[in-house]
Amino acid sequence: MNQDQELREKAMNRVKEYQDIVNLDPYRLYYHIMPPVGLLNDPNGFIQWKGVYHLFYQWMPFKTGHGAKFWGHYSSEDLVNWRHEEIALTPSDWYDKNGCYSGSAVAENDLLHVFYTGNVRDEEGGRETYQCLAVSKDGISFEKQGVVARLPEGYTAHFRDPKVWKKNGRWYMVLGAQTERLEGRAVLFTSTNLKEWSFLGDITGSNTEQLDEFGYMWECPDVISLGGKDVLIVCPQGLKAEGFHYQNAHQSGYFVGELDERKPEFKHGEFEELDRGFDFYAPQTTKDESGRRILVAWMGVPDQNEQHHPTIPNQWVHCMTLPRELTLNNDKLIQKPIQELRTLRRDEKNTKVSLHQAAEKLDIDHPEKTELFITPQLIEEGFEVSFRGAARLIYNKADGTLTLERNSCVDESTEVRHCRLNELRDLNIFLDSSSIEIFVNGGEEVFSARYFPYPGNNHVWIIARKDIIINVTSWTMS
Repeated sequence: MNQDQELREKAMNRVKEYQDIVNLDPYRLYYHIMPPVGLLNDPNGFIQWKGVYHLFYQWMPFKTGHGAKFWGHYSSEDLVNWRHEEIALTPSDWYDKNGCYSGSAVAENDLLHVFYTGNVRDEEGGRETYQCLAVSKDGISFEKQGVVARLPEGYTAHFRDPKVWKKNGRWYMVLGAQTERLEGRAVLFTSTNLKEWSFLGDITGSNTEQLDEFGYMWECPDVISLGGKDVLIVCPQGLKAEGFHYQNAHQSGYFVGELDERKPEFKHGEFEELDRGFDFYAPQTTKDESGRRILVAWMGVPDQNEQHHPTIPNQWVHCMTLPRELTLNNDKLIQKPIQELRTLRRDEKNTKVSLHQAAEKLDIDHPEKTELFITPQLIEEGFEVSFRGAARLIYNKADGTLTLERNSCVDESTEVRHCRLNELRDLNIFLDSSSIEIFVNGGEEVFSARYFPYPGNNHVWIIARKDIIINVTSWTMS
């Protein structure tokens, strides 16, 4: 038995060994992607190929911490009902022995090509990095092709997360990078055959003509075209908090502009955060066969209290966000939950809440798996929604702030995240057993968070400061 086979068998034995304890956890989610055991983080290789959506993910099956990552794999015909497939990649070769790190997928010549970063550590802990290729005829079993791009001069080995696309007959690969001066950058390679790649240079980054100091490392870049413009989605590490902004340990956001691959150069505007919540990182998009641009992200953040999650004793941690359709409106990315999620709706209830300095408990059958749609008719001063005693969404009309509070899983203290609104038109809220995603004003703003209500606390309340009239529609997500 070779190293690849040994690792696969060991991982699947781990899944079988802990299946019962994992499945008994009250915080297992009903309609989000999770690992069968161990740790999940970045989405990888997100693509629709031959009518099937494939979503790979960074997976550590042997513990709930980070380490030599595998590529786990889910597939779906509808982005709602997912199958867990066999392991796609194992850290079994000299160029990826310490982890098959994040990457992307493209289809060419009736083959699925996945690109990923091979992570290698020497005995002293020194890091080496390689950009690698694997191919598949069926989307399930992959054959590694080895290293296709190496580290250019001027960068540290923090050089990873290839995202590949085709334009005007050529292939391009954007990667997250760190210069030897410890500056975060996005860099570009090009190829004509997907196997031989030439380095073109930086397209933007920290301490460049367009940006001042802006992070010591950029991760998980993704270049997309929307509304006639280019958008660079990226995760800068090392940004300092500024008011309501940059409150997480590491950030995820985007620049809108125009990419000239020949120079190369990306002329762009200011950085905007993608999500206002506590748990959102490493987003990846795909353009599906209907032409939609769809985003999925890790509902977590590296280096942010990961080992305090109450799922750890049950041998698993983390999940993905729901898939979101992206559009661009006045250089702002709009994120809407995909329409396919509506197929999960059951038992619709419509309630009109009219209150004056009072509270009303909503009539919800299963708040651990519920979608809410809230439209205000009258808000005199403000209101809040309390979720199962573990989180609160608070709207203050006077100062135009929307605040998400939650109980910390570290010490039960109150944590807060905010955004500003000109007005509040609607809220689309997805509650799962240990997650909450809030789409504000048709997806102009989004809050994503894990939260951990005490099992049995199933109350959702609307609380008015003065007069409010609010319409609430709810569905059980089955």
